[in-house]
Amino acid sequence: MSEPKQPEVIYVSEHRVACDGGGGALGHPKVYMDMGQGDSVQCKYCDRKFVLKH
Repeated sequence: MSEPKQPEVIYVSEHRVACDGGGGALGHPKVYMDMGQGDSVQCKYCDRKFVLKH
């Protein structure tokens, strides 16, 4: 039995990020996400996690 794949973590310097899946035509629609008061947000399409650099 293999372990579930961990989501990709991308470190960013702003609270507002955009994700398109990173696969060009094989990605997903571009979505914009805001971390609000938090320090991370996860894409609802591809599970990429965007983490604020401190």
